[in-house]
Amino acid sequence: MESKRVKDSVTECMRLIKHEDINGGNRLFGGRLMQWMDEAAGICAMRHSGCVITTAAVDNLQFKKGAFLGDLVAITAKMTYVGNTSMEVRVDVYVEERETGERHVINRAYFTEVCMKDDKPIPVPYKLICETLSEQAEWEGAQKRIEMRKERRNMGF
Repeated sequence: MESKRVKDSVTECMRLIKHEDINGGNRLFGGRLMQWMDEAAGICAMRHSGCVITTAAVDNLQFKKGAFLGDLVAITAKMTYVGNTSMEVRVDVYVEERETGERHVINRAYFTEVCMKDDKPIPVPYKLICETLSEQAEWEGAQKRIEMRKERRNMGF
């Protein structure tokens, strides 16, 4: 089985928050942000696997700060783990300051994506090569999150 590196499928999407993205509190609507994050995670997983994918789970979705009309939003997605039929993708969301380009985290989550064919899971055709200590730590964290998901499922969640 062939392998790909984490950096081979890193995906970054930029968005400008417009009126249709705002909720009643004049902030970015959380559902819209979740849609953007899901799209970035899906693109990253497709780039890694070359397969049609579907989102199976979202873990640890944390809204850290708000974003507002006219803000530039950067969404980055990178592979953290590859199993048999599923992959984990970390998605980080930032507001980017126009003047300086400095970024501030506003959200983070882990998406589980599954390779599909004929509406059934299929094996991921590529392993994942973790080249840095950070990438290895993400892999180990993913293994813990997988165990926690199994425990929650067994408890009926």
